[in-house]
Amino acid sequence: MKFTALKAAVTLACFTLGSAAHAETLRLSHQWSNADVRNQVAQIVADGVKAADVDLEIQIFGSKSLFKPREQYRPLSSGQLDMTVLPLSYAGGQQPAFNLTLMPGLVKNHDHAARLSASPFMAALEEKMADDDVMVLVHGYLAGGFVGKDKCITKPEDVQGLQTRAAGKAFEQMLAGAGASIASMASSEIYNAMQTGVLTAANTSSSSFVSYRIYEQVSCYTPAGDVALWFMYQPLLMNKSKFESLTEPQQKALLDASAKAQAFYLEEAKKQDAESEQVFRDAGVEIAQMTQADFDAWRALAQETSYKAFVADVPDGQALLDMAFAVE
Repeated sequence: MKFTALKAAVTLACFTLGSAAHAETLRLSHQWSNADVRNQVAQIVADGVKAADVDLEIQIFGSKSLFKPREQYRPLSSGQLDMTVLPLSYAGGQQPAFNLTLMPGLVKNHDHAARLSASPFMAALEEKMADDDVMVLVHGYLAGGFVGKDKCITKPEDVQGLQTRAAGKAFEQMLAGAGASIASMASSEIYNAMQTGVLTAANTSSSSFVSYRIYEQVSCYTPAGDVALWFMYQPLLMNKSKFESLTEPQQKALLDASAKAQAFYLEEAKKQDAESEQVFRDAGVEIAQMTQADFDAWRALAQETSYKAFVADVPDGQALLDMAFAVE
């Protein structure tokens, strides 16, 4: 009797140790604070996986504590990093087609962005990610606007002579075409650059404007409103080989949690614009609105700068643009 009990205890201990040995911990890196919507998306996936109890854990390293913002895609592609939430255009140097995910005036609104994410256009980009051993778990676009240190920015002539930060090559080309000087940096660096006079204008997402407290450094904010020039694809990505190495229950837990996170991301993205406007207003910052005529002027400029350069630089650039424009 005692021997049987002892044998059962040893068997249980071995089973427990064996299970622990197969437990996986995934490292997820991003550049934002805990309060940011992109961290919330990552946390939903981490919590969902934990609740599934499949010997899988996601450890989140936020606030650029693991990798610098623009240096996350390569380690993800090489397997040094398991997961990340980042603007895909940050990887435009590695895959020039990714610059299309931050193309001025390409996305009309948040629902249009969701349709783009489920379209052949996005499938074509996902094929390019797969070439880098990267896959998408959560699709998501965020809208954004402009801030000015000393003036409001609504139309192209407003940025002439300003030292401006733009996220992504396409916006830089368009703003340079409007006469701005360009300073390239991650959105997490805008605050200090404004504070030290390196920047006099910037554009980024509504969420980043709030989470990085940019309202403390500017006099005017042009939020995403009825028209929004600035939409940026910012997915949660995973190393494809790492995903494929997981057990079937672990993969299912990740996909189920990611589906919940994606639904949250879309609804929250819609709220970010109005909430950011209120935060800036409460901070005493002037609010400017971009009109349809302003938007049309920006888009006309983009077609002569960003769009033209993209087609010239990317072999299948026109085909990708056509796929994007085909999504209504």
